[in-house]
Amino acid sequence: MAKMILDWKTAASFIEDAFVGTGVPREDARICTDVLLESDRRGIESHGCNRFKPVYIDRIRAGIQQAVTNFEIIKETPTTAVVDGHHGMGQVIGTRAMQMAIDKAKEYGMGMVAVRNSCHYGIAGYYATMATKQGCIGMTGTNARPSVAPTFGVEGMFGTNPYTVGIPTDEDFDFVFDCATSITQNGKVEYNERVGEGVLPGTIIDSEGKAVVGDSGEALKMIREGKAALTTLGGIGDSLGGYKGFGLALVVEMLSSALQDGWYGKDLDGKDEQGNIRPYHLGHFFIAIDTNHFMGEEICRKKAGDILRKIRASKKAPGRDRIYTAGEKEYLTWQQRKDSGVPINESVQKEMIAVRDELGLTQYIFPWEK
Repeated sequence: MAKMILDWKTAASFIEDAFVGTGVPREDARICTDVLLESDRRGIESHGCNRFKPVYIDRIRAGIQQAVTNFEIIKETPTTAVVDGHHGMGQVIGTRAMQMAIDKAKEYGMGMVAVRNSCHYGIAGYYATMATKQGCIGMTGTNARPSVAPTFGVEGMFGTNPYTVGIPTDEDFDFVFDCATSITQNGKVEYNERVGEGVLPGTIIDSEGKAVVGDSGEALKMIREGKAALTTLGGIGDSLGGYKGFGLALVVEMLSSALQDGWYGKDLDGKDEQGNIRPYHLGHFFIAIDTNHFMGEEICRKKAGDILRKIRASKKAPGRDRIYTAGEKEYLTWQQRKDSGVPINESVQKEMIAVRDELGLTQYIFPWEK
């Protein structure tokens, strides 16, 4: 499908106004928009504008996500906190929780905030970067709707459960390792369906234990119907280390539910016993470690940068002239896109027009309409 570029200013203004038109307070809408577009800035199009309408706008309209966020602190100590998000905007909950963890770390060296009853919070790397910008090591993770099978299983028992770590460096970009504990994620399958790309072999397993191939839309339907599931890092079985992805996924699952007495596993499917839709009850965790409570931010940044530069300077495989470290490709993508805009595929183009017309935002004329 053909993509067209929407400049950043128009994209940000439109998405913010659309959130406001759906009931999100202006300041919260600005936060949600920034998290959403940061995904596109980094080239992670599966979690950017691609999810603007179906994941956020539609869920607010369906009543399973609250446009106005009630951020309630259930329990707090000098270094920890437990928060109930009451099904508000995940991005708002995430930024407030991460900043709370950072503030605690700045005072006491380390801080951790656990969240329950939240919603999809966008790219986890956004929150890790909040920490690195403030001289902290940042970690975060979230559970998600059950779509991933355990090693030797074929049933979706837990989510794609990303585990993310950010470490400040002295380079133009910090080290930000942000990935799902499954080989691929629902958003990527959804994106592949939109742009007409097929299933990558080995990433999805059917109820008979066989790899699913072919059309991404059909694979997505199978996952939603419980007839297929995503596979963990390492793939099907344990011959290539699938149990490692399985173990990491469960670490995130427990940190996203056990500390805050939150929901987990099958209960996160967004449906009640009668099959009616309901809030997702997602859990997150946020950890910040202040580098100045160790040998100092400057030393940490320099040492981390030295490590990455040594690795990138190591011997390359035949036919390869570059080794990338986490956060580098995303930085390079931003350098390529910062003066142009965000690529919008045809499916999202239609969604933006529909949202604009429904909300009466007639001041916006998109380039694909000219």
